[in-house]
Amino acid sequence: MSNSQQPLYRMKAEFFKTLGHPVRIRVLELLSEREHAVSEMLPEVGIEPANLSQQLSILRRAGLVTARREGLSVSYALTSPAVAELLATARTILAGVVAQQAETLSVD
Repeated sequence: MSNSQQPLYRMKAEFFKTLGHPVRIRVLELLSEREHAVSEMLPEVGIEPANLSQQLSILRRAGLVTARREGLSVSYALTSPAVAELLATARTILAGVVAQQAETLSVD
């Protein structure tokens, strides 16, 4: 079944599965700020280069990031500002959830 024949909810589930890894989220957060070279991201994500390369490859296949080679360096950027907006929305939702949990704990 091609992507165009899949129900949208299934495509969304696959999309969120792609986001379901802490390293991929951290990479997207970094790229929300600006384009980054792989060498700049390594100390920020704290994983081996091969693992970062694998995670970036998954994000590229999902269409969330693009790569640009400059000599020996490869830089990555978000394909759309909507990705950064989605991360900001998730942050807002989580802040509300945490606040509700804290309020519940203080009432008990």
